[in-house]
Amino acid sequence: MDARHSALVSLGRALRDQGYRFVAVTPATHRRILDRPRPTTLQSVFGWNLPFEKDALPSGLFDLLGESGALEQERGQYRSTVRFATLADLLFAHSGFPTTARDAVFFGPDTYRFARLLKASLAEMAARSRPMIVDVGSGSGAGGIYASRLLANRVDLVLADINPQALAFSAVNAAINEVPSVRIVSSDVLAGIDDEIDAVIANPPYLIDEERRLYRHGGGALGIALSLRILEQGLDRLVPGGRLILYTGTPVIGGIDVFFESAEPLLKLRAGQFRYEEIDPDVFGEELETRAYAHADRIAVVGLVADKRTTE
Repeated sequence: MDARHSALVSLGRALRDQGYRFVAVTPATHRRILDRPRPTTLQSVFGWNLPFEKDALPSGLFDLLGESGALEQERGQYRSTVRFATLADLLFAHSGFPTTARDAVFFGPDTYRFARLLKASLAEMAARSRPMIVDVGSGSGAGGIYASRLLANRVDLVLADINPQALAFSAVNAAINEVPSVRIVSSDVLAGIDDEIDAVIANPPYLIDEERRLYRHGGGALGIALSLRILEQGLDRLVPGGRLILYTGTPVIGGIDVFFESAEPLLKLRAGQFRYEEIDPDVFGEELETRAYAHADRIAVVGLVADKRTTE
């Protein structure tokens, strides 16, 4: 970890020590909030990314923000180019608003939904002696770090991504939250990981994004290609009885859940048991106006929990 990332860790810990809390919202909500006048607070600086005067921020925080390389000047004021959001008692640094860069690292409502799916699906892992958990497409590292905390940090955690910016944020956030056993691995799905794996967890991108931002673009004709790759490789690489927990999205076309229709044959072949639920029936409705989703009724987010067969 270089000096800038170390400063970001120190900044995150200082915010945590001051009781900082912030819930990350959708970009549409964030834009609406920016139009409102707000006093300068830790939340306005590090949550909403609003401009601020130098003397409005404690000098220690201002200095750490500068040392982290995440401070920019804007019309005589300053602005943080990173955000910090909270999940339970954890704190996560991620990309500043707006997340327009191709390598931006996003944290928002999907992160909180993913965490709820993990909480409902990981209890069985507590019976295993130090299970190996791999968070595929870790982004900020929120899923894997939260999973580790759910299991009292008695896990060996791998945070894996193809995006160098995501790997940097994952490392920073693991340090902020003092995860005792974690590796940060550059990997296309599971290609860079040789270990035996007890659990694969993932919250991958699931939309068609014309700008091909890594946190949004799921690939294929309908955005489900990456999720299907994670399912296939996960069921292949898990130890017998290992668990895959996948939070993703799917177009629903003519009443058909396109992701499940594609995933079901593999689940019947490789999974001993699985459960599948629609978590939210209607997200990103604005995408229905794009060519990729011209025939979709809606886009839903879903949760899949699948256990690998114990015998072939």
